[in-house]
Amino acid sequence: MRRIVRFLAIPWLKSVESQADPEKSVEDQQNCPKVNVEEKVVEVVEVVEAEQSRCIGQNENSAAGKRAADFNRDLACKRPRLGSGDSDEFDSDDEEYRVETTDELYCGYDSTWESEGDREEAQRGTLMRNRRPAASKHYKFSRFENSARDMQNYRHDYPNQTRPQRFINPVSDDKPNLNFYLGSTPSLPDGVYIYQFHSEWYAKYDQLEFVHSYIQWLFPLQEPGMNHEATTLTKEEIKEFCQNRNAKASLLKSYKLMLDFYGIRLCDENTGEVKRASNWRDRFDNLNSHTHNNLRITRILKCLGTLGYPHYQAPLVRFFLKETLVRKELPNVKDSVLNYFVFAVLDKKQRRSLLKFAYFNYDCKDEFVWCPKKIQMMWSRQLASKPQNGNKKAFEYWSLDKEDEAKDQAN
Repeated sequence: MRRIVRFLAIPWLKSVESQADPEKSVEDQQNCPKVNVEEKVVEVVEVVEAEQSRCIGQNENSAAGKRAADFNRDLACKRPRLGSGDSDEFDSDDEEYRVETTDELYCGYDSTWESEGDREEAQRGTLMRNRRPAASKHYKFSRFENSARDMQNYRHDYPNQTRPQRFINPVSDDKPNLNFYLGSTPSLPDGVYIYQFHSEWYAKYDQLEFVHSYIQWLFPLQEPGMNHEATTLTKEEIKEFCQNRNAKASLLKSYKLMLDFYGIRLCDENTGEVKRASNWRDRFDNLNSHTHNNLRITRILKCLGTLGYPHYQAPLVRFFLKETLVRKELPNVKDSVLNYFVFAVLDKKQRRSLLKFAYFNYDCKDEFVWCPKKIQMMWSRQLASKPQNGNKKAFEYWSLDKEDEAKDQAN
């Protein structure tokens, strides 16, 4: 039997900014300096990538990410795995999908392609990728690697969570987020109760766009944001929230409130399927021109996975993949969809399926950096083969369905 030996690389940790940093204005983003991304010196490339990452409104998480396989957090809320024909093809232990650390686009912060054996190795030590010259020249890959630190830290339940002292405020309420959602206390500093958000802020688009203090209350996380009067979730608070029907029902209303703000509607509360709302054109224009909303959507996706709605993550991400890659809408959201939204999905099979959808619909496949080269080559062979009659349905999955095409023509 042939034995595969894997080498573990010691991570080079560098200080990065938090993904939950303040939402930058469009003017700030437009004033970001333009840099030369063709520079071959690795250190300069990394500076360039950091500047460009700030320009698109997505920041990195400061916690030191360690490479480990996805595992369920020890919380009360279960993560239902939605069955789909495509995701069934991905077996985490299938040798075909095992990726070596020597792969040109292997990312040590991305556990999407790990197997059970890799999981055991990851638990024995911190893993990181060796920076190879080919990947070092690719600024898109470095930006993905930076964002992957943040997203893996979230998916693995913040194993190295350190809370900066400036975010720690003395509070008398030990469950402020839960009590806010139960209507007992208002948000701070605005003094708005949850029922007021749902009734008085719905479709108030200017208010939702330009007020920045509410998003941490509507979608709390275990990581801090820039509203210092909001508090991070605790493990006990998450457990109680997931067990409380009223709190979860209110969170669903908050989700619908923000979907409407983005020109999206929830079609099925059981599956989380979403589609364009009737006002999608105006709302898409706003979303495309105010890219701080990319941060908000990342927070919403994380919150859904934390507080009992993980099955809502993949449908929303697939919606944005279809809008950006297939319909060519929201060009200023596309990078965030690929770097952040996809990797917020907790279910590994769904994440793989979304990446396959993205790869099949990405125009310049030689610039696709969000999965290893080995996987891309496998998918390329599938694209090159002509579908047989019995296999036609599988290929139609990657394009717009007939209903979508009819709606596009009508609009």
